[in-house]
Amino acid sequence: MDYRDVYKSWCEDPYFDESTRAELRALEGNEAEIKDRFYRRLAFGTGGLRGVIGAGTNRMNIYTVRQATQGLANYINAQNGGEKGVAIAYDSRIMSREFAREAALCLNANGIRTYLFDSLRPTPELSFAVRCLGCISGIVITASHNPREYNGYKVYWEDGAQITPPHDRNILAEVGKITDFSQVKIMGSEAVKEAGLFRQIGREIDDLYLEQLKKQSIHPEVIKEAAKDIRIVYTPLHGTGNLPVRRVLKELGFEQVYIVKEQELPDGNFPTVAYPNPEDAKAWTLALALAREKDADIVLATDPDADRLGVYVKDAGTGEYISFTGNMSGMLIAEYILRERTKTDTMPENPAIVETIVTTDMARAIAEDYGVALVEVLTGFKYIGEQIRLFEQTGSHNYVFGLEESYGCLAGTYARDKDACVAVMMLCEAAAYYKAQGKTLWDAMLDMYEKYGYYKEGLATLTLKGIDGAEKIQAIMQRQRENPPKKLGGLKVLAVRDYKTDIRKDMVTGEITGTGLPASNVLYYELEDHAWCCARPSGTEPKIKFYFGVKGASLEDAQERLERLKKDMTGECV
Repeated sequence: MDYRDVYKSWCEDPYFDESTRAELRALEGNEAEIKDRFYRRLAFGTGGLRGVIGAGTNRMNIYTVRQATQGLANYINAQNGGEKGVAIAYDSRIMSREFAREAALCLNANGIRTYLFDSLRPTPELSFAVRCLGCISGIVITASHNPREYNGYKVYWEDGAQITPPHDRNILAEVGKITDFSQVKIMGSEAVKEAGLFRQIGREIDDLYLEQLKKQSIHPEVIKEAAKDIRIVYTPLHGTGNLPVRRVLKELGFEQVYIVKEQELPDGNFPTVAYPNPEDAKAWTLALALAREKDADIVLATDPDADRLGVYVKDAGTGEYISFTGNMSGMLIAEYILRERTKTDTMPENPAIVETIVTTDMARAIAEDYGVALVEVLTGFKYIGEQIRLFEQTGSHNYVFGLEESYGCLAGTYARDKDACVAVMMLCEAAAYYKAQGKTLWDAMLDMYEKYGYYKEGLATLTLKGIDGAEKIQAIMQRQRENPPKKLGGLKVLAVRDYKTDIRKDMVTGEITGTGLPASNVLYYELEDHAWCCARPSGTEPKIKFYFGVKGASLEDAQERLERLKKDMTGECV
């Protein structure tokens, strides 16, 4: 059916509520907007949905949420998982509560139990709840760190991780079969009560989740000693982190925790930031102003669903606050855990840390120093969560820590997704540990650079919206596959990994081997002098991302190498 015909049916069909039809009728004459809303169904990717909120098949609304949920319900019932049920959480975004309830009612209409949180919760708590409640699946309504006009729908499986093969492909196929809204089952609130399939959850899960967080602490005695001295500024950026982050810091004993009041309360309009992302420097204006007022040691920000953590740290020498990348904060936590667990003889047998292929190579140097295995996976924390399950099934390793460059990490196995709440806790404990030695976290980072090398990473993003944008992104990737560069940033390309075709080609010897990882539309270039770069279309946004990593002789040298590589790579591809 032509997109115009679909648009007309949405405007006229009484299945759609009056506000939806009125919103669409108001678009009459705006052909570009109508086409963008109806030229396709909002893509259900390997993790779920993510898109702009609004009426239309290519938008996030109660109808596209129901459609996706019906496909998920069909798969759950095919697995005889209805009695186990589905846990559902949501964040502070516009329509999150409504989408979560629609998902629950659709599942109930299909005879599937649901456990819906009574108010907004962090994404990692949903991951924990799935396993805690013995559910077959989980849903969290969030668009993570995307702009305010977005919302999303992420699906988890019974191991607590986002869906991975074969479940992702199978659920995707079931969702694809729901081609008409008449296939979607819905149930009213009263009928749900009579069926006894709907349960609300809350404080009882919070308490269990917080207990697991606190178990990750290695030196609670250090926290108590520094509790009165270390000063922490924190902002939840209008999201879900406010209550759990403050609670865990308080229960561990930190006394000087200052909250950015203007950003404390949940608000899906994100009135104080254009982009609620701790990776964006503009999101830090209020937090850094408060940090200077309070002379804070560390400044922290979590994204709306509290799975990512951004960090600024005070340089005692200059008094300035230095921005830490996700690689830097992740490495500080990783080394702190490995060193202190080794010293306290609490390191498990066959320990391993897991990172994505675009995360810092410093992780390898640290892992080698402590005799810990390093496992690399594709981009996406779900693959780190998958490794935890595989370790448990095979007994090959014991998971100690996992991280990705995009400000996400996880200490412990209570959850199977990145958790900014535990990252806050571990980083603050590390800050207390170093403060007792007269050091800041920046001093500790400099010590790591001196010991392991001056590793530095960067990211460049090209946004190309709409049908034409998607075609341009694919053209860029195809061009790179057909004509791989011989040099980048003045450095020889030693090998090219094409994860889509599962081929690693040695550019020196011509030898071809496999990548050892699942198929994914990713190109990775191994360069001389411990450098690398990577091109990857985003799975959730109309973007292509370019990642870079170098190792320099100093911070300045590393920055210069990174800039040359970044300029060359983006120029080569675009």
